[in-house]
Amino acid sequence: MNKIIIQTFDAPAAIGTYSQAVRVDHTVYMSGQIGLDPTSMQLIDGIEAQIHQVFKNLSAVATAASGSLADVVKLNVFLTDLGHFPRVNEIMAQYFTEPYPARAAVGVAALPRGALVEADAVMVLG
Repeated sequence: MNKIIIQTFDAPAAIGTYSQAVRVDHTVYMSGQIGLDPTSMQLIDGIEAQIHQVFKNLSAVATAASGSLADVVKLNVFLTDLGHFPRVNEIMAQYFTEPYPARAAVGVAALPRGALVEADAVMVLG
């Protein structure tokens, strides 16, 4: 197995015992990203800003792994309020183009640091 740990300063540092992403051959498994600003490591205020920051953070990790969000094949979105799901769809369309990745959206009781949204992804590189 060819396992490579992906790390970038352009996304928040891991706040636990995990890597930002792990690449195995052509597949990259990206850890969940919340709306943390990578410079201050502080949570951005508001659901819209957090959604944008989540996708920016995932994009930074994808870039560090020599890919982009266009290479994402599976996306999992976790929300503390599923009422925000329509907004996730609207904002996601600014970061992804058709054909869109497979996706799941899950309502959860809480997320790290009081975040309102989190997303992780699987990316396959050509």
